[in-house]
Amino acid sequence: MKNIITFLLGFMFVASAMAQDVEEHVKDPKAQEKIRAARIAYITEKLGLTPAEAEKFWPIYNEFDQKRKELRLQAKDLRKNPDPSKPQEEIEKNAIAQQHQFRQKELDLEKDYSNRLLNVISAKKVMALPRTEKDFRDLLLRRMQQQQAVREQRQLQRDRKDQRPKNN
Repeated sequence: MKNIITFLLGFMFVASAMAQDVEEHVKDPKAQEKIRAARIAYITEKLGLTPAEAEKFWPIYNEFDQKRKELRLQAKDLRKNPDPSKPQEEIEKNAIAQQHQFRQKELDLEKDYSNRLLNVISAKKVMALPRTEKDFRDLLLRRMQQQQAVREQRQLQRDRKDQRPKNN
């Protein structure tokens, strides 16, 4: 039972860290820039930001996003490097405590920036922001999966073509 609880807590911790933006996993700087531009356009449109709101919103949002990424990287580093000299039970208890600390820091960061954003956009738009971010990530993941499927299909077609006997 203890192992199941530890596994579930660990899984929740990993799942929260995996929620990082997809663009971090894209290596090509041009692709990253396209994703950033698409993200700006998507969020601006879905939230219905006016040009005046967007001008004030994006610097605050970008600062928030950067701090959130830094926080997640710190949490990821902590998970990667547990002290091997400690007993497994202590490592697991520390992991749970670190998970709670990380989630609290993330919540504090979100509260701070939500309050700052409320000075720029309506509460309705601030409330819609997390869902809009998730929708964009989901859309991006689907498109990346579709592109991967197309690449795999093309490669399969090339492989089949290469395997056909050549007639002279």
